[in-house]
Amino acid sequence: MSQQNLLVELFVEELPPKALKKLGDAFSSTLFETLKLQGLSADNSVVTSFATPRRLAAHITAIAAQAKDKQISQKLMPVSVGLDANGNATPALIKRLNGMGLDESAVSQLTKQMDGKNEALFLEVTQKGAVLKDGLQKAIEEAIQKLPIPKVMTYQLADGWSSVNFVRPAHGLIALHGSDIVATSALGLSAGNQTQGHRFEAKSATVVIKNADSYAEQLETEGAVIASFAERRAEIVRQLTAAAAKEGLKPIDDDALLDEVTALVERPNVVLGQFEAEFLEVPQECLILTMKANQKYFPLLDSNNKLTNKFLIVSNICPADPSAVIGGNERVVRPRLADAKFFFDQDRKKTLESRTSSLEKVVYHNKLGSQGQRSQRVVAIANAIGKQLGGAELAAKAALAAQLSKTDLITDMVGEFPELQGIMGRYYAQHEGLDNDVAFAIEDHYKPRFAGDDLPRNQVGITVALADKLETLVGLFSIGEKPTGDKDPFALRRQALGIIRMLIESKLPLAFEQLIHDVLAAFEHDAANTAATVQAIKEFCFDRLSVNLRENGATAQEVDAVLSLDPALLSEVPQRLAAVRTFAELAEAPALAAANKRVSNILKKVEDEIQAQVNVSLLQEAAEVALNNALIAVKPEADKQFENGDYTSSLKALAALKAPVDDFFDNVMVNAEDAALKANRLGLLATLHQTMNRVADLSKLAG
Repeated sequence: MSQQNLLVELFVEELPPKALKKLGDAFSSTLFETLKLQGLSADNSVVTSFATPRRLAAHITAIAAQAKDKQISQKLMPVSVGLDANGNATPALIKRLNGMGLDESAVSQLTKQMDGKNEALFLEVTQKGAVLKDGLQKAIEEAIQKLPIPKVMTYQLADGWSSVNFVRPAHGLIALHGSDIVATSALGLSAGNQTQGHRFEAKSATVVIKNADSYAEQLETEGAVIASFAERRAEIVRQLTAAAAKEGLKPIDDDALLDEVTALVERPNVVLGQFEAEFLEVPQECLILTMKANQKYFPLLDSNNKLTNKFLIVSNICPADPSAVIGGNERVVRPRLADAKFFFDQDRKKTLESRTSSLEKVVYHNKLGSQGQRSQRVVAIANAIGKQLGGAELAAKAALAAQLSKTDLITDMVGEFPELQGIMGRYYAQHEGLDNDVAFAIEDHYKPRFAGDDLPRNQVGITVALADKLETLVGLFSIGEKPTGDKDPFALRRQALGIIRMLIESKLPLAFEQLIHDVLAAFEHDAANTAATVQAIKEFCFDRLSVNLRENGATAQEVDAVLSLDPALLSEVPQRLAAVRTFAELAEAPALAAANKRVSNILKKVEDEIQAQVNVSLLQEAAEVALNNALIAVKPEADKQFENGDYTSSLKALAALKAPVDDFFDNVMVNAEDAALKANRLGLLATLHQTMNRVADLSKLAG
């Protein structure tokens, strides 16, 4: 079968820029996978995706005009059902064959094969390979249907009667196998070999594609379009870097903005603009945000990461004299910056404290009250945590920061730019002359906002952030608002991970379960459900912690060994985990873990309470005497290292127990007939179990 390269392009009106990259990747990959499933691609076929504001396209190498025929063995029914005692076809078999378009003569073509324990009838069928025309038609339809379209629109076709649903109106379809047009159709369009280039820069209105391999080159030379999303992005980066370097500055680093701008232009041209220096009196976060979000500009920073009054524009045209482009963009950005300055000036006329009463008018949750009520709870929680962590001074600062932390939500600036919540609170607090610890805590109390984000930069911020996230998590759990499946409308998984990170990375000496109890007391809830609610929150957070630890390289067994002991202080988890991982590398570890599991199973089966103590006078066998002596020698050292927080040394000390433990199980009958003897041996095992499982449940390491 002849193989040639394939090109498919769908030419449309401007696609949504934030979705373009995803649309381009989905279109090409679905097209390729569907052709592959039909046997039309080769093992070495390669797909290349193209995506511009007005087109989705894919180039696929080594596509056959027709797929190879396939031999298919199709099971029909058991022999006992299909053939009678004389070997003749039964009515059931004939009916099945007729349904497949075959008559009774096809019985001679059937084979008998074992299907499990029974013999079945199989029909050997030669399936004709798919023809490219049909296979590509199916692939295009599949690719269009599976596009991750953010919002579908309905539009009429040229006939004035028919309508189709798609992301944007489509105006052209190319399907080329080599230089041959493949007769396919989609969205009311028939495939051809013509497309359009750049709206203003193309040499001619129509670009006739010669063959599948000339597509990208012709679009660039004749159509003034860089078809590849990746190449266009790289060209923008190159131009941004060069233009910034010329000014001795650097463009802001923002991958999302870069992707969006790449999706807005077909032929990028970077030019420099500037605004009046007086606008730099406004916090740079505000100016950067309005330039990025509203204008898609790249603000320029100096060597100290301070905003300058210069910015870069990625234009879609390349005029010989760019002054009109630059002037137009400078005129457009000026009112935006003026608005930001106006909001900043107006907001500073009122103190943050004067805004607290307005929080009562902002609904937080219909079962949990207003933002004002929520702030009061956060203040109380932050005050209590502050006292535990740093006494009265920290508690007072944390309470003040918590009281003011949400007040910037009702400022004009945050009303216009919600992304600046916390940041503007910090600026306004500093303007009022508040302590920097308090000001930065107002900004940082949202942190960590996502995986990998920084923690709050000071102890006041840690205290308020912890209080804020605990109030959210515990409050919503107390009214039954728990995440279910992949639904987490209140981002409680993120809140839980933030709490865990602060407790662990800041090494906070706060008992986790008691912390939940204390926070729950700030809410009106059914006291009878307290234990169940606390347990549900603990399990939820431990599940998040378990996932996080495994993602960072720990095995499920190691994590289970540590968390199954329900450590009171989460700040100790990393040290315990490190100790377990070191212990697991010891030669004695597998045997001790297995023995520990055996001990656990024995103790679980005993109904009466077992005391972890040994009566030396009842020790009879040499092996139990040796084990007791080993425990007398090892336990004090292991306990001492545990109390000192050296969990690794504590577990390493247990290595000396391997030989006596093995000898004990080889030579001692635990369930002796003498009740006193049995109880004493169980006490010896309980002492062993207690000694071995202070850092982690080592039985979890057993295979």
